Amino acid sequence: MTEKKFYQMSLEERLSSIASKCGITKNEISSVVTQPLSFDKIDKMVENAIGSFSLPLGIATNFVINGKEYLVPMAIEEPSVIAAASNAAKMARTKGGFKASAKSSIMRGQIQVTSLLDIKKAIQVISKHKEPFLKLANSVSKNVKAVDLKARVVDNEIDGAKMVVAEIYVDCKDSMGANTINTMCELLGPKIEIKTGGKVVLKILSNYATERIAISKATFRKEELGGDDIVDRILSAFALAFSDTHRAVTHNKGIMNGIDAVSIATGQDFRAIEAAVHAYASRDGKYRSLTTFSKSSSGDLVGKIEIPLSVGIVGGISTVHPVAKMGLKILGVKTAGELACVIASAGLAQNLAAIRALSTEGIQKGHMKLHAKNIAVAAGAAGKLVDLVSEAMYKESKISLDNARRILHELKDK
Repeated sequence: MTEKKFYQMSLEERLSSIASKCGITKNEISSVVTQPLSFDKIDKMVENAIGSFSLPLGIATNFVINGKEYLVPMAIEEPSVIAAASNAAKMARTKGGFKASAKSSIMRGQIQVTSLLDIKKAIQVISKHKEPFLKLANSVSKNVKAVDLKARVVDNEIDGAKMVVAEIYVDCKDSMGANTINTMCELLGPKIEIKTGGKVVLKILSNYATERIAISKATFRKEELGGDDIVDRILSAFALAFSDTHRAVTHNKGIMNGIDAVSIATGQDFRAIEAAVHAYASRDGKYRSLTTFSKSSSGDLVGKIEIPLSVGIVGGISTVHPVAKMGLKILGVKTAGELACVIASAGLAQNLAAIRALSTEGIQKGHMKLHAKNIAVAAGAAGKLVDLVSEAMYKESKISLDNARRILHELKDK
């Protein structure tokens, strides 16, 4: 008897499979991912709490990254994303999977200095006092350390006045680092204000993590993609995303389906990631694709993603939210850099799956088949009727709430 695929398993079987592969107990994972958060916990996380808003949590399979197998948790409400990422990861496996790197964990904090009489002198003063400033900043944390301090001039494009931004570079190690960096900036702000004679306004980190770049690459065999013509069609689709902003936005949204889903499932600040990633897509002055694709000498497709990724496995919500903690446990990542490699690879996998579908039969074939189940449930179907209604709508190529209600009514009358 052949082993069941993950998507063919019942909930109990899926939980048992994850537990056995990740070194955790079935009861441990079941108590976390199938039970809602208590109000006491929610009330401590946000102000004026009234409840929680749940997202479906699934597992993307087949991922091999830097030679290691991963079960990748993804929290997302959109159908077909997890299946598509799993399928792309399966295709990447035959050529060794994803090769990823995320070497740096440096982030910047910014201290804005305005109302300066002598810009050049202010920069010199900040440079002169760099060491004592760094020493003061490093009194904040034993683990997260400031490693450099630089100052630069920023042209005020509103009224033409110039300002100075003192930027502290901080090695966040395995944390995202926001709270520590903000504390450092607020500690240094008054000192810099006194030394420069200017007025310090903002004292906060930058989420544009250009020193914290994650890269993932994978090769996809042309035979698995569908042949030379499909490879060429995918390359044409990529050319449009690279050259046209309107297409690039949708192309990158598909990438973020993968990146955000893993980020949410592991308790990352996905809004900060989104902001940084989209800024990075515009780094040459035009908004472009976050991925690149090319053809190898043997005709296979080579994909690459390069993005700023500020993530953490210690501190923040990842150590408070039980589902996020379990997500990290399922992944089994040991460092923030390893987590960044997984997230970047998920983005590349999702993108490959999307543009392959778009370049061939179109995105709706697989997507709407799964979406039909949502429509069936919305029409009132339950149990086995969900599959019967969704399959009937799909065969009729008419997936709508009215049609679902009609089919459901007819099935109940039989």
